Amino acid sequence: MESIEAKKLINRIQKSILSEGADSDAVVDGLKELRPYAIEEKDPTVTRVIRTTYEHIEEFGGFHIAVPADEEDEDEGPLVDGLDEQSNSLYYLVSLLINSSNPRNREEIIYYRDALKEYWLENA
Repeated sequence: MESIEAKKLINRIQKSILSEGADSDAVVDGLKELRPYAIEEKDPTVTRVIRTTYEHIEEFGGFHIAVPADEEDEDEGPLVDGLDEQSNSLYYLVSLLINSSNPRNREEIIYYRDALKEYWLENA
């Protein structure tokens, strides 16, 4: 995301994940607040991922999408010590949004988009 305000909001969401976990109201509210920035930037993939992420948390009481398998194995992985699996995965997804136009990040964002859709179809 390009907006400085969006990046500040992403940082705030990350702090909420660290302090309150993946299923907190602060995280959901932050994601809802972030979505208009993606709309403004005309990025339908990021817009959809943000919306489906907060809807997923609200519907299923947490974030049940795993970190992409190749990320878990890297020595310098994105995982944060002390966070549970759900919080780590959500933290990683939100981190990707900071530079959502990066091709590698884009690939991972698309992974989350597809995984969220699949989870919804299987569990709703």
